[in-house]
Amino acid sequence: MAEQAQYEELARQLSAIGAVKRDLARILPPDCHGGSATVLTLLGKYGEMRMSRLAELLSVDMSVTSRHVAHVADRGWIERSPDPADKRSRILRLTPAGHERLDELSRRTSLLLADRLSDWSDHEVGLLIHLMGRLGESFGDRRTTPQRLPQAHEAPAPQLTTRTPA
Repeated sequence: MAEQAQYEELARQLSAIGAVKRDLARILPPDCHGGSATVLTLLGKYGEMRMSRLAELLSVDMSVTSRHVAHVADRGWIERSPDPADKRSRILRLTPAGHERLDELSRRTSLLLADRLSDWSDHEVGLLIHLMGRLGESFGDRRTTPQRLPQAHEAPAPQLTTRTPA
């Protein structure tokens, strides 16, 4: 198990992800903000889905999801069709224009990453992908039910000990 100092250093290093996200946001076209790009990416990865599933994947409230969906729908990148199983729900799917926009976003992202990681070996890039995937899996399970950690001023939970007869 890693020592506390390693976790503290990991937390400092993870702050670099903010810089990566800022650079990725800068390459987005003016009419496609980060939320829109994420909606397109998720629909491209998982295919058509209900708005409730999209909200779950985004880990945001339905009202936020609705705003993102309205933005991409207004630009013709997705279509909203009645769900045959539940007429009150809508099925979201990429349009041909949405696929084109997603391809453009992918090209822009790939070019940026290739530029910034040009001095990395293929092995290092693969290792990063693997470790980032593991990190996401470790946190993904806890997304819906965050566990409360003890605060610094709280005493840790008592440990159970077993007594052996004398």
